[in-house]
Amino acid sequence: MILRPLVLGAALAAAGCLSCPPSSPERPTDAAANHDIFQFRQGIPLDGWEVEDDNVMGGLSRGRLVVNEAGNALFTGDISLDNNGGFSSIQYDFASLDVSGYQALCLGLRGDGKRYQVRVESAPRARHAYAFDFQTDGNWQVIEIPFRQMEAIRHGDRLDLPNYPGETMTRIQILAGEGRAESFQLEIDRIWLK
Repeated sequence: MILRPLVLGAALAAAGCLSCPPSSPERPTDAAANHDIFQFRQGIPLDGWEVEDDNVMGGLSRGRLVVNEAGNALFTGDISLDNNGGFSSIQYDFASLDVSGYQALCLGLRGDGKRYQVRVESAPRARHAYAFDFQTDGNWQVIEIPFRQMEAIRHGDRLDLPNYPGETMTRIQILAGEGRAESFQLEIDRIWLK
């Protein structure tokens, strides 16, 4: 489950990751062209969001998800490589979300300078997911991920299958873990479709 680079440099350049003002995340201005999946806020529970660590495979990593005082989701934890571990993740399952009218998944977030991975699934209990790695820089950023750049993976391994078709979405997952023992912190304001 170690994150693997998915042509990271070219993908990030093509995706158009933007830096935002340090005090607040950038928000799109054309509301009609965008669709919020999640807008995290103080006082709104994180119902439906789950933390999944490598303990499903015997690992000892531990992640936590809370809403902080600013009203953003705060995903923090410690990655352990003991017992063949090495990742922590948060995920949300949809009944089935029609994304056919959109071309990209966007995240407004502030990381800790580490790399993370977003995965989506297109069907319940899918045998594979579609993934994209992104680098954080310690500032507020908008990470824009074109569907066509999300590569098919299973258990972290790249598959010889077409990239994400962008028709339906049944799960979104954000993973931490770069193959070393470390702490991490990712603050997320908003997730939307563009």
